[in-house]
Amino acid sequence: MNPARRILLKSAVASLGAAVMPARAGADQPPLLFGTTPVILDEQAAFLARWRVYLETLLRRPVRFVQRGSYREILVMLAGAKLDCAWLCGYPYVRMKDQLDLVAVPVYAGQPLYRAYLIVPAGERATRSILDLRGKVFAFSDPDSNSGWLVPQVELKRAGEDASRFFKKSFYTWGHRKVIEAVAAGLAQGGSVDGYIWDSLARLHPELTGATRVAWRSPTYGFPPIVARRGTDVGETLRHALLRMSHTPPGRALLARLNLDGFAPGDATLFAGIEANWRYLGT
Repeated sequence: MNPARRILLKSAVASLGAAVMPARAGADQPPLLFGTTPVILDEQAAFLARWRVYLETLLRRPVRFVQRGSYREILVMLAGAKLDCAWLCGYPYVRMKDQLDLVAVPVYAGQPLYRAYLIVPAGERATRSILDLRGKVFAFSDPDSNSGWLVPQVELKRAGEDASRFFKKSFYTWGHRKVIEAVAAGLAQGGSVDGYIWDSLARLHPELTGATRVAWRSPTYGFPPIVARRGTDVGETLRHALLRMSHTPPGRALLARLNLDGFAPGDATLFAGIEANWRYLGT
């Protein structure tokens, strides 16, 4: 091989190495352990696989999503240093904020806020507040959920009612979608859900939400945040990756699948209403 071709070949190999290095950089690092609970996606595993690839490219380290059925399981894993970060509800965040760093807050309909919805069967037209459901069967989503537990508890207490005796029966579904399904199927005569999830399902599955009616909407609260366990070094890099999503075509495609506009840095004041409700309830 003549010297000119040898130089050209070495240059091409060097260029190829530089091109693949970012994808391989950090591959020997331990994975970022990211906790999640079930959400509205019909193809959640496929979505998380795409999101994992996106985050790994920006973070330059492996990412592993760890799914559990309840917020309590995620909280225990965070406290036990078995997770680095998680997508939590605002209610457990305010209770554990001395152990957690706020990484980012999703932006929905232009704001990092959402509402709790009181839902009833579509054909039931009388209910206007939770007080109209005395002696009925009621579905909660999760005892660590703001919209799915804390908000209805506070509404009853403000009216001088004891939630443990107000309903004929109440039960947990362990998911906002499952609350909607329970009310739609007539297994419950009322339920409290995350309004973002009801709205998103109304776009994806109007036949499901169409079997329910939103009887009441709460004031706005800080949207369920992404947090990192305090003492880790993942917060800043993960925040950068999440904030960047709305500025890239792959990121926007992922956000569209979540029915979100993007992520914002956020601050603890977004969750002041949730914290006030928690302290009022005295739990």
